[in-house]
Amino acid sequence: MIVVSDSSPLVALIDIDQVSLLPRLYERVLVPEAVWRETFVQGEGRPGREEVARAPWLERRSVVDTLAVRALQEGLDAGESEAIALAVEAKADLLLMDERLGRRTAQHMGLKVAGVIGVLVDAQHKGMVPAIRPQLDALRDRAGFRVSDELYRRVIMDERE
Repeated sequence: MIVVSDSSPLVALIDIDQVSLLPRLYERVLVPEAVWRETFVQGEGRPGREEVARAPWLERRSVVDTLAVRALQEGLDAGESEAIALAVEAKADLLLMDERLGRRTAQHMGLKVAGVIGVLVDAQHKGMVPAIRPQLDALRDRAGFRVSDELYRRVIMDERE
């Protein structure tokens, strides 16, 4: 399975100590240069970043189609634009992205998209996470990740917690 990640899901999973789910779920994750810079260069010194940057399951890759990246940057940031372009180039099975406009753009381009909550739910369904509520709480409290009350309740209800 080819998976490309934007910085948001990667950073959130690092911040809640669940980044080890990624290689267990997907084996290998590709990140474009802009996501690498956002996550590991600008985030240098933050807990967990150095270990993940050296992880064998994380592959840093340059986007070839710079014209597509420039076109996508009309409405998206560099990381989102490169992640979408890389997912298209690599014929990714899944793009990990949380930002709403980026997700819509990627879906419009025919990409399958999941966010950090989707990763956690998938991990729970596969028995890697015993309960989703503590993960959502950690996203809000430890990672500072915005999870609306409505989404929080819906995920808890869907997962029957």
